[in-house]
Amino acid sequence: MKILLITEQRGGKWNPASFEIVAAGQQIARQTQGTISAAVLGKGVASLAEELAAYQVDEVVLADHPLLERYTPDGYSLTLRKIIESAKADLVLLPHTYQVRDFAPKLAASMQRGMIGDCIGYRQEGGKLIFVRQMFQGRTAADVSFAGEAPWIATFQAGTFRADLAAKRDAGKAPVVAAAVDLQPAQIRSKPLEMFREAKQAVDLGQAPILVSVGRGIKAPENIAMAEKLAKLMGGEIAGSRPICDEGWLPMDRQIGSSGQTVAPKLYLALGISGAIQHVVGMKGSRTIAAINKDQNAPIFEIADYGIVGDLFEIVPALISELEKPK
Repeated sequence: MKILLITEQRGGKWNPASFEIVAAGQQIARQTQGTISAAVLGKGVASLAEELAAYQVDEVVLADHPLLERYTPDGYSLTLRKIIESAKADLVLLPHTYQVRDFAPKLAASMQRGMIGDCIGYRQEGGKLIFVRQMFQGRTAADVSFAGEAPWIATFQAGTFRADLAAKRDAGKAPVVAAAVDLQPAQIRSKPLEMFREAKQAVDLGQAPILVSVGRGIKAPENIAMAEKLAKLMGGEIAGSRPICDEGWLPMDRQIGSSGQTVAPKLYLALGISGAIQHVVGMKGSRTIAAINKDQNAPIFEIADYGIVGDLFEIVPALISELEKPK
């Protein structure tokens, strides 16, 4: 099986989800005795291609062109279609980012191929790949497979694979191959403007290594400051469940869950969060989950690596006090 990985960068900086998809491709390649190509798109991104070549891939395809400097669905779908056809890829894997959600359906339709999006897992069964998708806001999961001919296109939800498990080469680098990109300005039918942000202080929680997230157990908006202080001392960001953001206690861009952001930080500390399925689907991919809740039967403890049954208004101040001690 020939596997093609589509990575994502913005402004010359990696989206960490790119290396989650590298880990996914490596795992599938091992099970199918497949080969891996990884594509990098942009302008002046040769250094990123060289960085990617240090991983266990068979080759890196570099698509460097002025019209790829800023993302456009036309530019990306036209370029990737040619890369996929040239590579004769059987399986095309992408991270399920906002950008990919925009262009991947267009890419699949242009090739008259199906696409399975937002997968949370896969398995090999009878020599066939079966992908797993959540449905009804995470209440159930469905097994989905491709019925048509290759190439097949699939995207994986953030946190499905661990980026730190993407294997590097013991020595040397994979070859970097320049893709022939023949884009014309007339083919780009949209004009990219400044990136949309809800507010100047808006943050992409998917980039944060540590998240301190609050739920109903925080009781009142004035108590948010305590959690924010803890997050700052830990070098992390503050986040919240939907009820907290619906109440306006935190901005909507800090909501975690099926109707908010999906994250997979190194540490997710849940304060007073019960663990409703709508919230869990947004953070279950975290490397380590720690929870503090007064209710010992709270569902959050079913997925937590570490749990404390207790009053967060006693535990959090104690944590803050320890973190403030001179090193």
